[in-house]
Amino acid sequence: MFHLNFPRLAAACCLFLLPAAQADIVDLLPRIKPAVVGVGTQHPLRSPHARLGGTGFVVADGRHVVTNAHVPPTLLETEKGETLAVLLRRREGVEVRRAEKVASDPEHDLLLLKIEGDPLPALKLGNSDTAKEGQQLYFTGYPIGVVLGLYQATHHAGLAAVVPVYSQVPSVKNLTPKLIRQAAKPFLIFQLDATAYPGNSGSPVYDPETGEVMAVVNSVFVKGSKESVLKDPSGISYAIPVNYVRALLESAGLGP
Repeated sequence: MFHLNFPRLAAACCLFLLPAAQADIVDLLPRIKPAVVGVGTQHPLRSPHARLGGTGFVVADGRHVVTNAHVPPTLLETEKGETLAVLLRRREGVEVRRAEKVASDPEHDLLLLKIEGDPLPALKLGNSDTAKEGQQLYFTGYPIGVVLGLYQATHHAGLAAVVPVYSQVPSVKNLTPKLIRQAAKPFLIFQLDATAYPGNSGSPVYDPETGEVMAVVNSVFVKGSKESVLKDPSGISYAIPVNYVRALLESAGLGP
């Protein structure tokens, strides 16, 4: 006959009840964060020279960065020396590396950059077809980076739904060429029950158990005006499944 030690049993139960993802993310972040970079521009005649536009993450050989196609400005003052840039925080300050466009996929809001310098740690891509509604994910990026600076923040995100990118509009007057194209050829994206902010565009959405990237944050559901995003966030964000990133890399000769 044996006797139960209730205090020890209770302590053991508490250990088993700790969320596995919570423990995993603490150990995982030191591997994720070095591969997450700021994406923006640098201009020799501007002060400060570097300007942050959004987030990106390193892939493939460590010299390529994935971000959203809408993150960099459409036009650069190239005649005055303005270039695309990737920003990294170092102990001694911010490191700025020149970048150039290698491939783009405007339909899925994806852009591939090549950066100068030594290779950086790269993230492994998962298979977004295996993602399941209810799955718990995380994303790391630079929310409101133009105000808060080049400091990474990590947010928890549940995969709420996998939905078509096209949304109904209240009237024909609200139709745009982009919405018409989406209606003709919709594709599925991830709806996340998470709050993303300006600056989070391009953030990798990853599995806390494997560290594999499952999607790329690209937009936020806005309840009212664009100005209301900061003071009254909807808590709903969207992300592009990572299999479109795989296709983009393959088009650039960086596939498996």
